[in-house]
Parts: sequence; structure tokens; C-alpha cells
Amino acid sequence: MLEDTERCVRAVQSKDARFDGWFFTAVVTTGVYCRPSCPVSPPKAMNMRFYPSAAAAQQAGFRACKRCRPDASPGSPQWNERADLVARAMRLIADGVVDRDGVPALAARLGYSVRQIQRQLLAELGAGPLALARAQRAQTARLLIETTSVPMGDVAFAAGFSSVRAFNDTVREVFGLTPSELRARVSRRSAPAAPGSLALRLPFRQPLCPDNLFGHLVATAVPGVEEWRDGAYRRTLRLPNGYGIVALRPQPSHIDCLLTVADLRDLASAIARCRRLLDLDADPAAVDQLLREDQILTPLVAKAPGRRVPRTVDAGEFAIRAVLGQQVSTAAARTHAARMVAAAGDPVPDPAGGLTHVFPDVATLAALDPLSLAIPGARRATLTTLAGALASGRIDLGAGSDWARARAELTQMPGVGPWTVETIAMRALGDPDAFVATDLGIRQAARHLGLPGTPAALTGHSAAWRPWRAYAVQYLWATGDHAINRLPGTSAS
Repeated sequence: MLEDTERCVRAVQSKDARFDGWFFTAVVTTGVYCRPSCPVSPPKAMNMRFYPSAAAAQQAGFRACKRCRPDASPGSPQWNERADLVARAMRLIADGVVDRDGVPALAARLGYSVRQIQRQLLAELGAGPLALARAQRAQTARLLIETTSVPMGDVAFAAGFSSVRAFNDTVREVFGLTPSELRARVSRRSAPAAPGSLALRLPFRQPLCPDNLFGHLVATAVPGVEEWRDGAYRRTLRLPNGYGIVALRPQPSHIDCLLTVADLRDLASAIARCRRLLDLDADPAAVDQLLREDQILTPLVAKAPGRRVPRTVDAGEFAIRAVLGQQVSTAAARTHAARMVAAAGDPVPDPAGGLTHVFPDVATLAALDPLSLAIPGARRATLTTLAGALASGRIDLGAGSDWARARAELTQMPGVGPWTVETIAMRALGDPDAFVATDLGIRQAARHLGLPGTPAALTGHSAAWRPWRAYAVQYLWATGDHAINRLPGTSAS
């Protein structure tokens, strides 16, 4: 994108929001950087400079625009679409690995040297891991400043800064205002959230179809861990330093997010996981454009464009639930998971609703007595073996995982077949090209639409949908009359 300067200029001149997060525009005459859709009058093309990341623009000496707030734009879709080193590194940085453990830990997680990672990030993003993490700390600090009454010293350390001085200097440099000035500006416009909670708006690229996204999460919700209440999907979160509870409510232009975390240091990780759960950094224009090229999918895309892939906040949790869901109904899978949660989950307080536990971590599940699991023996063996492999790190499904390696490791496990592997790849790994050809709902949709009926033939036909086959799955599922396809409380159309 950045190599095509004329295209970048046209995007800025037309205020095209589809490119928000893809690149950032710096204006040499004002010293600010903006998102492409900034509402102010576009500068002259000769005064524009384009950067692949906010961190790169900040390193070049530009500060964030106060009008368009480029730090609040959707993230680049590339980091969730790709499985190369840079994308894996970006997912881990978003999850807070650099702030928690440093760049050497990031390198160790990825299996590369610090120098290799530094070189590749600089080449593609114009900034190294420390600068990228610093940009994220600045964004987290702004959220805490503007949405809470937490003292500034606590904000500094919660956002990951090593000192109050570094916090003050960074906020002033990036936003052109002191922390106190930032808080004073927002306090005049809006009331803060309830004590202990943070009210945020999670942006996305239009369009977004919430039906299957929230419908799927609610239809498969585990009692005690997830619920639909007052028009919002709510769930508990297991975070690096404690637990969290989030309520996510779809709105036409954003997702309302009400977030409670036991430790404010987990804020950035919690937001990143919620965005990943709802696939909010996707590029629906690119996805739908390709899928429309198949005449069979054209009317499905036209009816409800912008379908997202419902993902997960915890890859290990989802993998366990995928095994529990093998060859049983959605209701039965929820029952099995609820029993597991009641037996081994960590209790959490939820004054606002009916959430009671955080889903058990894989180490706890690996240590469970297998006979305590009321499921068939073969599936019980698969589940305990998988939990052990995840707990030991032999299988890595986390944000920085190697998708090909994870698939290969899962395939070698007894009791883990193609449906389970592709389901985990689609929703836990986040592979946009995962395809569950053997799924019953997909096969029924194929018959209804006149697509090839066998998994092998359907997989062959699906080659034209690459690299967006996971999104094609959402459109195919939507042809069925199932609760996963609609918001709770709405009827089938």
C-alpha cells in the first residue's frame, strides 16, 4: 500500500475510512499524523508523508491528531490475516508480551534472535518492538486517563511505563497535551464509567454484520463463563495478572465495551483479546469482494455483508471446548463445559450478572482425574492428552503461534480429526483460510446451494475462496435456521 503513493493520497483526499489502520498520514506543515479519514481539510500532497505504523510516525517526530485520534483506529488487518514472523510478533506485542517480559522473551516465543525480529519489524513497520510497544503504552495510557479517575501515577504503571517521568514525556510527545490536560478535555464532555469499570468504544471497518458474530458466541455460551444480558454478550477473561469481565454490545458504528479488570496492567491485553474475539480488525471490503466472485455466494454476501469470524479470547480454552463438542449437539457441548467449569474453574465475583467462573486453565485440566469427566472414554483421553500438550507448551495455539506447526501437532493427536483441527484453526488460531469441509452445517448448505456434496469436492471448489474460506464458512452457515445465525431475541428471516 505505502509503495503506491498516489493511492494513499487519493485515500486521504476522499477521507476513505476503509484505509484507517492500514497506514498513517503525517503532515509536515503541522507536525501531526492522522488516519486517512481525518475530517479536517486534506493537506497538499507535497506535504504528506506516509507511515506503516503509528510508532513509525511518532519516531519521525509527529504527534497524534487531536481531531481524528489515529491511535483509536482499527488495527491493520494484516496482523490477523498473516502467519509470518512480523504478523506473529505484532499479535504478541498487542497482547502485552514486550511490556510484561521484554524483547528477549518476544524473540524466544517466536524462535528467532532479537536482531532478526528488530530487522524485520523495522523493514516492514518502520519501528522496532520497543517503539511499537511504546505506542501501545501511549494508547493504553490515554484510555485510562480519559475513561477513569485513577491517579496519574497509577495510570503510568498500569499502562506499562517504568516511571512517571517517562509516562508524562510520552503522553506529551505523542498527543501534544499533558496527562492532566487530556483528562480535563474529556471530563467536560462525558461522565466516567461506573467505579471499577472502563467504558470504551471498539472501532471496526464497515460493514459489520453482528448476527452470526454475537449469535454464535451466545448460542454456544458456557453457563457461568458467558451470558447474554441486556443486549450485550458478557464473559469472564483469564488475563496475565488476574481476571476480567467484559460486556460487548453491537452498535452501528462501533462496539460498546464495558470492561472490568482485577489488575489495570491487563487493560491492553484485554482489549486486544476482545478485538480478536469479534474479528474487529478484519477488512470486510476485501473479503466480500472476493467471495462475490462466486455466483453461488453473491446473494448471500449481498444479503448480509460484513460477516466476521467469531473467534476466542483464550485459544487453549477453545481447543478444549472443540474436543468437548465433537459429535454432540450444541446444547450437550455447553452442558459438558459447564460441568467442567463448576468442577475446576476459578470463582469470580460478578455483581452485575450471572457470571461465576473463569474457564479452567489447561494446567488445571491436565491435572484433573480423567474419570471425573462425564464424557466417552475416547474423548476423555483426547481431552486430557490435549490439555497436557497445551500446558507443557508442546502445542502452542497462542497469539504468536506458528499456524502450520500447530496444525501438524494437532493432526498427530489421537482423536483429533479434520473437523476439530480446522475448527481450532479458524477460531483459536485465527486462520482466515481455515475450512471445515466435513462440518454437518456446511454439507447441508452445500446441498441446498448446489455446491459439491463431498468434503473433497467441496474443498476443491473452495480454492476460489482463498484466502478467505473461514468467512465463506460464515456465509454458508447462515443459510441454516440455527440460533448461531441470529442475535438473541430475533427470529429467523
